Parts: sequence; structure tokens; C-alpha cells
Amino acid sequence: MMLSRAGRRAFASDAPLLKTMLYDMHLEKGGKMVPFAGYELPVQYEGVGVLKEHMHCRAPGKASVFDVGHMGQIKWTGKDRAAFLEKCVVGDIAGLADGEGRLSLLTNAEGGILDDTVITNAGDYIYMVVNGACKVTDMAYMNEKLAENSGMDVQMNYFGDDATLVALQGDGAKTALHPLLPDGFDMERFAFMTGVDTTVGGYACRVTRCGYTGEDGFEIGVSNPADSVAVAELLFANPNVEPCGLGARDSLRLEAGLCLYGNDLDDTVTPIEGTLLWTIGPKGTRRRVEQGFPGAANCLTEAGAPKKFSRKRVGFMGHAKPARPGAAIFDAAGEKQVGVVTSGTVSPILGAPIAMGFVETALGKNDTELTVDIRGKKIPTKVAKMPFVEPNYWRVPE
Repeated sequence: MMLSRAGRRAFASDAPLLKTMLYDMHLEKGGKMVPFAGYELPVQYEGVGVLKEHMHCRAPGKASVFDVGHMGQIKWTGKDRAAFLEKCVVGDIAGLADGEGRLSLLTNAEGGILDDTVITNAGDYIYMVVNGACKVTDMAYMNEKLAENSGMDVQMNYFGDDATLVALQGDGAKTALHPLLPDGFDMERFAFMTGVDTTVGGYACRVTRCGYTGEDGFEIGVSNPADSVAVAELLFANPNVEPCGLGARDSLRLEAGLCLYGNDLDDTVTPIEGTLLWTIGPKGTRRRVEQGFPGAANCLTEAGAPKKFSRKRVGFMGHAKPARPGAAIFDAAGEKQVGVVTSGTVSPILGAPIAMGFVETALGKNDTELTVDIRGKKIPTKVAKMPFVEPNYWRVPE
């Protein structure tokens, strides 16, 4: 299991590690605690391990609980909140319907990605979740933007380091959560990437149907930190629900073709290089045309078309041995370096190595033959379509 470089940097100081509200519960369940993003979090659980935790999350009718309380939860208020956020991120925030959320990107003046974030229109406020390893610098950056736009009516409210966020992921997530929601809650019409303020087992929560595993699932923000353990215990009362650590979270997201900030994305990668143009919007949409986000001129032409870059993010398969972050990618002849691996593991579902990284744009088409340097040997590999494993995101029946 490879922790992100951003996650490691976040605790590379002498500052004491923080503990989430579920820390004692992790210990009771046999969690092996490691430093991550400034917190102590479970990498796996005694007697289970990464492989079994991964397979449980993918299994029909099962669900896994991840403690993602290290992530930053932010509430934006004021009549100019959407307009302000569009000065920070690439996506169409003003166009979000009530309850609708989307993945977006914080960018710098050069168009480099500072963080990836999920932003939801919660009606009278905007709910934003940022990565734990980036939240301090994200908020400092957005405070700078607030100072630059002091005439706008907008306020940023950070929920705090003890705010609880729990991800319930897997095919069985909906059946585990539904009985805990208010009577009459329409789970079938609760679309993926939408959220609502509600209660879970009578406790006030923000529930968003989303996640980072490629499975159906939910992120549950517990409004009162003191209720955190009670909410988690309600989830674990279901016999199909088990805890899951950082190790399986990493392999699950890689199978789903999802980026890990600090590994696959950083402030030198633009949305175009990261193959994340879709976060700005389709051709001809408002943000592609009006632009206005930091670094837009470095990413898009005046007409809104993506500018050309020398590298792009792709997937790799076919190498016989696991390729780890930092492994050099060469052309098919093994003579010229053309890229680098940023994430890699053995897929528990496919039973084969998978990887993600950057290559020269001209070599980024699927099935392009390449080689990867693994412990001094050039091993054949191919550019592969992502996601590596078919996602199971919830689709509302027509």
C-alpha cells in the first residue's frame, strides 16, 4: 500500500498527530494505526488485511466503512458564494441544481491543480470537501482569494479538525443506510453525486451519495462530533458492514481509475494533462467559454478548446510485475524514457498489476506498447483504458 506523497508531507513535522473521533473504535476493532495527512488512521485491521478488506467492499450485498475524518469540510454562505468559488475552481458551481454536487479542481495562476474537491449546492449554502493533506493550504489560498474579492458577500466556515466524515461504500451500502434514514426517504431516487441534510439513526448528518471506490456509496458528515461513534456503531450493527483501512482504499480507487492527490496530481499538472478536462465542462459550456478560473489562459484557447501539452495521464496494464510510483516508462524498445508511473498495485479483482502515470501525449493512445523499468529490468506494458474495473455507481431507474 502506497500512501500519497501529499499525505506523507502533511505529517513530516514535529506537530503531534491528530485523532479522529473514531480513533478508539479503530483500536477496538484491531486497526493498525499509521500517520496520514496529520492524523492517526487505520491502514488495515488485524486478522483481516488489505486484500480481504478490498474484496469485501467489492462483494455483492456487502459494504465497508472508511474513516475519512481527516478531510476538510467547509460551508460557504453569502449571496456571492457560487460566483466566488468560480474564481477558485474550474467547474460550473453557479449551475448546480439544489442538492447536486460535482468534482472540481482548485487551480493556481498557471492552471496547476492545487487539490481536487467535491462541491455540492446545499440550498442556502455550498458544502465543500477537500483533501486532508491539502486542507490547510487550500484554506490559506481561498483566504487570499477572499481578501482579493473583499467586496463580495461570501463567508468560509471550516467545520474543524474534529469534524467527522464517514464513507460507507459497496453494493450493500444502500441497504445498510436506508433503515437509518427518516421514514419515507426515497433511496431509489437518491442520485449519485447528490446530497441532503437529514438524520442517520436520529442524528443530524449531511449525506452525499458519492465515494472514491468505484462502488455505490455515501459520505456521511456527522453534524455534532459527539455523535460520531453512535452513528458509526449504527452502521456496524449491520452484519454485512465491516471496517476498511487506507490500504484497501488506495487499491480500490486505483482499480476505479481515480486520482490520488500528491501521487497522480500536483500543482504542476493542469486539468488537460491530468485528462480532467471534463471537470471544466463539455465543449461550448459556460466555463469553457467564459473561463475565469485561475490559470484558464494556460489551459484553454480563447474559443475554449484545450491547449496542447506534451504529456497526459494514462493507465497501464500488461506488465508482469507490479510497477510502483516513480518507475520510469520507456518506449517499446526500452531506449527512451517517455513517462513515469505515479500509482501502481496488483488489482485484487483482476489478479494482475495495474498502474497509472504520465506519458508523452503522442504515446497516450490505448494499447500503445511501452516498457516500464522494474528493478532495473525493462518489462513490456501497454497503455490501458481506465477505469480498470467496471464501476458500480448508482443509476436512478428511468
